[in-house]
Amino acid sequence: MRLDRSRVIAFFAVSVPGAPEWLILAIRNLTVDFHTPEGVVHAVDHASYEVGAGEVVGVVGESGSGKTVSALAVLGLLPRSARVTSGEILFQGHDLLRVPPRGLRRIRGKDISMVFQDPQSSLNPVFTIGQQIAAVMRAHHRKVSESAARKRAVELLGRVGVPDAAQRLDDYPHQWSGGMSQRAMIAMALANEPKLLIADEPTTALDVTIQAQVLDVLRHAKEETGATVVLITHDLGVVAEMADRVVVMYAGRVVESGSVWEVFHSPRHPYTLGLLASLPRLNNDLRHLEPIPGQPPSLISVPRGCAFHPRCRLRRGRERCVDQVPPLTMTDGRSHASACHFFSEMPQEITEVSAEIGVDLRSGAAG
Repeated sequence: MRLDRSRVIAFFAVSVPGAPEWLILAIRNLTVDFHTPEGVVHAVDHASYEVGAGEVVGVVGESGSGKTVSALAVLGLLPRSARVTSGEILFQGHDLLRVPPRGLRRIRGKDISMVFQDPQSSLNPVFTIGQQIAAVMRAHHRKVSESAARKRAVELLGRVGVPDAAQRLDDYPHQWSGGMSQRAMIAMALANEPKLLIADEPTTALDVTIQAQVLDVLRHAKEETGATVVLITHDLGVVAEMADRVVVMYAGRVVESGSVWEVFHSPRHPYTLGLLASLPRLNNDLRHLEPIPGQPPSLISVPRGCAFHPRCRLRRGRERCVDQVPPLTMTDGRSHASACHFFSEMPQEITEVSAEIGVDLRSGAAG
């Protein structure tokens, strides 16, 4: 007997009290460790953030900050060496960490889809583009005929801006450029009209012109489908252009979150300020860029206290930064949060850094 999908999800997914209806995704106190021969890698360390219905939330940070690993945990796609040791991942009020593999397969690709960073390695080289898009649809809608799936694939490719979609449907991935392949990946992710779309560095491997086109495709796709989007990137300019809110991660932890305007114009964590100060601007002498000193820490031996303290100019020798992990605390109002013991000193810090580099950082990332 074939079980109805909604009944399967209701049976396996445990509803968690306290999750507001407007939340699509809530990651709470998530910790993910990788066990390696060198030791335990703390890839995500008690990270928490929320994504409301219809929002675009940008997740930013340097490589190794935990951006992608937290997203893979949402989809249940962590490698075997990884272990979730604490936390909850609530999708529409249900904890995905308590859903068995069969239940996750029914959610993945239907209710939650992901656009991966490298489309050429994500697409299967032995199947045509049309076959791969059709396979995603038929995996969740078995009654859809091959002809109907093919027609839908043409429609989706046309929606994401592939010219002559009907003629290109039978091409293989190697016949498409990186930008065109990324369009195919977006079409595939939208095939089942997901409620949540996770885009992991979708423009990193593309040149500036194609990057703008792909972002435009994502923007239109979100407007047409009403999907909620989590945009993982290291590019603050992309976040400024696309996102409503931003989550800043460092060494596996969330160090700041808030609206794009709040975070970019009034950062309340020294790491966020460092990212903004290091951005090249057309109206600025490149010799006055302010790089963040040092390197991100090894995730096998994350510094005690605040993980950013070895690189932080705001520490000023204060031992509290070394001894105590700063909690993520609301700085003003109910939307802007910072994990810094001395976030109240940030306005003066912004003024000092702005004077040093000759740019008013309160004008934001795009200033």
